[in-house]
This record gives sequence, C-alpha cells and structure tokens, in this order.
Amino acid sequence: MAEPRWLEVSLTVDEELAEVVAEVLARFTVQGGVAMEQAVSYDAYEIEGQPIGPVRVFGYLVADEMLEETRQRLEEALWHLSQIQPLPAPIYRWIEDQDWMAAWKQHYHPLPIGKRLLVAPSWAEVEVAERVVVRIDPSMAFGTGTHPSTQLSLELLERYVQPGQEVIDVGCGSGILSIAAVKLGARQALAVDIDPASVRATNENARLNDVAEQIEVGQGSVREILQGRFRIRQAPLVMANILAPVIKALLETGLTDLLTPEGVLILSGLLQEQAPAIEQDAIARGLSPLEQRTSGDWAALALRKHS
Repeated sequence: MAEPRWLEVSLTVDEELAEVVAEVLARFTVQGGVAMEQAVSYDAYEIEGQPIGPVRVFGYLVADEMLEETRQRLEEALWHLSQIQPLPAPIYRWIEDQDWMAAWKQHYHPLPIGKRLLVAPSWAEVEVAERVVVRIDPSMAFGTGTHPSTQLSLELLERYVQPGQEVIDVGCGSGILSIAAVKLGARQALAVDIDPASVRATNENARLNDVAEQIEVGQGSVREILQGRFRIRQAPLVMANILAPVIKALLETGLTDLLTPEGVLILSGLLQEQAPAIEQDAIARGLSPLEQRTSGDWAALALRKHS
C-alpha cells in the first residue's frame, strides 16, 4: 500500500497579510497544518531575534479523491482576498508522507512584543525572565501575534492594563489579548467572538497558558454582553482587534457602554486612513483620545471614557 502524500500550498506575502492568508489556508488544509516562515535578524543583545522581510505562509492538502475540488475552493477564496489586496499565485509541491507536523513546527519562533511580552508556540523552549510568555498555537482563529494589528493591540494592552482589574475582549480570535491581559496582572477577562472556531481556540489557548479559570469565553458580541449573558458586563479595559467596518458597527450597538467610567478602550485592526473616522465616532460617544500607534499601513487607538 502506497504511503499517503500531501500537496503543500504556499504564498509569500508581506507581513501584514500573512495572518489573513493563513486564516484562508486553514479552512482547507489539514487541521493545525498552517505555518508561517520569516527571516530573523539578531544582534548581540537579543535571544529571540527580530522577524524581518516577507513571510512564507504554507499548509498541506490531503491527496485524496477530494483534492482537486479542495484546491479549486482554496483558489477561489484566495481570489476573493486578492480583490481587497493583491496576492501572488499560490505555489504547490508534493510532499511524501513524513512527520510533517514536526517539520513545520521549526518555522515558528518566539516573538518579542512591546517591552514585556513574548509570544511563543507551545513547543518552543523559552526562558526569558524579563518577559511574560504568552503561548499561542496556530489555528483557524485570528491572532497568533504576527499581524501588526495584533502587535499594536498587545503594545497598548501592556501600557494600559492594571493589576487586579477586569477586561473585556470583543472579537477574541485566538484569545491572545485576554490571555496576555491576565498574564500581565488582570484579575478576570471576558473573551467573546461570534465565530465558534475562535471560541474553541481561545478555550484551548487559555488552558495552554494555565489561565482558563480567569477567562470566561463565550459566543457572542456587544449585544450579548450588555444583555447580561456573561459574568462581566462592564470593565475598565475593553479591547476590540477586528476590522474598521465591524468596529464602526460595534460602536453603534453600544461598545462604549461596556466601559466603566474612566475606562480605556483599545481599538485595532484599522488601516491608518480609517483611524480618524473611527476616532471621531468614539469621541462622539463620550471618549477622549489617549494615543495612536502605527505599524506599516495599520493603526491602533487608545481612548478613555469620560467620567
């Protein structure tokens, strides 16, 4: 009996597109089998190194009777994504059956973010006393730490989270923000997402980081929180790392009502040209700008609710 074979599919894209492309590939490839590979530069003072340059995103299709249909559906999904931002054509190559899961794990490296955080996959051996390690495994859920919007969110979270407070994460994706908040000292977090895959990923990652008891995870959004379906209804720190149109809709449905007086709202997933309009929407709902951070084409905002 012949050994199974796999068809590897890969795209090399800019860093800001890598996580979105990975999410698309994850819909069609073997579960857990999407990886991102990037060059790393080191200097004399760094243990982990700094990622630089384009990112190769790749995954594996099972070579079964559904292969051609799967490949066609994947290429259709990539075509739709390319209408938003140009993408290179996917590259395919055959892979003989092997311990491919172990092989692609070598391409994930610990990623230092901000002054105190280090995002790492579960299998990476890290001993960095001066950094708080957040372990996130690759999955279908958005938020592995490689996208600029996630990094900007984490930087602002690091700045504004206070020991012992509660936080709310709307559109939690992988749960990376809630997990980081708790590891930075938050007492409890509420992480919600409308996507069941994100709810599962957040629960798994919370257990991986030994913070499951401090994070309530549920399917829903602003409306469900305001209806009292979860333990936390308001918090002094609220985060939403999604996309500008979604954030605009959330502001219209009561996102700022989740904040306690003087609470801080972190908004990310914004292109720089979208940030001013979102900021004005937030100001119109009683918030004052604290700061804006940018990375490439992306921006994140921190705003405070008036008392």
